[in-house]
Amino acid sequence: MVQIVKNSVRQSRGEAKLTQEELADMVGVTRQTVGLIEKEKYNPTIALCLKMSRVLNKSIDQLFWLEEDRDEK
Repeated sequence: MVQIVKNSVRQSRGEAKLTQEELADMVGVTRQTVGLIEKEKYNPTIALCLKMSRVLNKSIDQLFWLEEDRDEK
């Protein structure tokens, strides 16, 4: 069974009325990194998860969770 990391960063960023660039600046990464996280193509470090949760005023569990990969063969 393979599990993949899912997230609600894009939705939470929208609720906070932040652009990708603004969030990136606040957590110390590039806009491209935020974009990749939102597309679930990059798994952030726990330190970055903690920074994002603080800036977005969400718990880590609200931003990131594991799901089974249903496409696995």
